[in-house]
Amino acid sequence: MDTFTAPELMTINAARMLRDGDVVFVGVGLPNLACNLARRTHAPNLVMIYESGVIGAQPARLPLSIGDPSLVSGALSVCSMYDIFAFYLQRGLISVGFMGGAQIDRFGNVNATVIGDYHKPKVRLPGSGGAMEIAAWADRWFIITPHQKRRFPEKVDFCTSAGFLSGRSQRTQSGVRGGGPQAVVTDLGILEPDETGELVLTQLHPGATAEQAQQNTGWALRTAPQLKNTDPPTVEELALLRDLDPQRIYLSSAG
Repeated sequence: MDTFTAPELMTINAARMLRDGDVVFVGVGLPNLACNLARRTHAPNLVMIYESGVIGAQPARLPLSIGDPSLVSGALSVCSMYDIFAFYLQRGLISVGFMGGAQIDRFGNVNATVIGDYHKPKVRLPGSGGAMEIAAWADRWFIITPHQKRRFPEKVDFCTSAGFLSGRSQRTQSGVRGGGPQAVVTDLGILEPDETGELVLTQLHPGATAEQAQQNTGWALRTAPQLKNTDPPTVEELALLRDLDPQRIYLSSAG
């Protein structure tokens, strides 16, 4: 078996979560790689939608941004950004969303706005983009992030994108239609929400331990009764992924 890096491991496991026929709102960075890898492996009928207004993208190479010209060739449709959000996402036509974030808390809320106090932040981050809408309206969504304690506080400094807020019941009461975060894929394993919406360690990657996950989480991380192990990346998955990003634009910078 070939050796693999942490970003490769996260990307491949994220790609495996997509189903053939899903309509996916594609994010930048590793989510972009994961979606394009899934389309080249087990999900050839994946419908990829990009925030810039491209529907059914089939890029011959990895697009470097949501405005990359390679997205248009062979696409099903090209429309405005407003149309994407109003007539596809808010209407309920998006199966899956992918996102990252500087902080993910105990209930899957995501911070991409500030670290520290909002009015006097230690770090000011890029902000929401379309992530807030994806978190509210996509049927389900996933997060990809390295497993580091600073990224997993018990409560985010600022809630950019709503997960389960303080629990599933509060998300339901908020009135948003989307199902919330279904999994957080890290370089140590996979966290999934329990019946209350709290993230629980359900799977470990090859070589990782539950103790490592706990040490890198800012709350008392619980483990599932039946803790599983993810399958290691296959030779085919690694080859296709590396072919998508031969210059390692994304694969060398994650984390």
